[in-house]
Amino acid sequence: QVQLVESGGGLVQAGGSLRLSCASSRSIFSSQSMGWYRQAPGKKRELVALITNSRSTNYADSVKGRFTISGDYAKNTVYLQMNSLKPEDTAVYYCKANRLHNGQMYSYWGQGTQVTVSS
Repeated sequence: QVQLVESGGGLVQAGGSLRLSCASSRSIFSSQSMGWYRQAPGKKRELVALITNSRSTNYADSVKGRFTISGDYAKNTVYLQMNSLKPEDTAVYYCKANRLHNGQMYSYWGQGTQVTVSS
């Protein structure tokens, strides 16, 4: 079992920055990948950024050049640095871990943290 706790959300004006944190109860290295997703009202949940245990990263086109995902293995924490925020970034942001255990893949979700960007 993996517990994920997000923090760092809040209200920010367009052009501002926030850093989201996802603290894991297990080593983030034990996960095949960890990612940040977001969901706005009336929209489907979408992948924002992904990091694998080989430390490769992927980003949604809408956030490339503005967001950066990183991991601190000593702290069992994954971060999402969000710069140049836009109102369209407003959403609940969720952390997800994908972990292979005894031949089966398990997915774990955090409870989410609200990010609101005002214009």
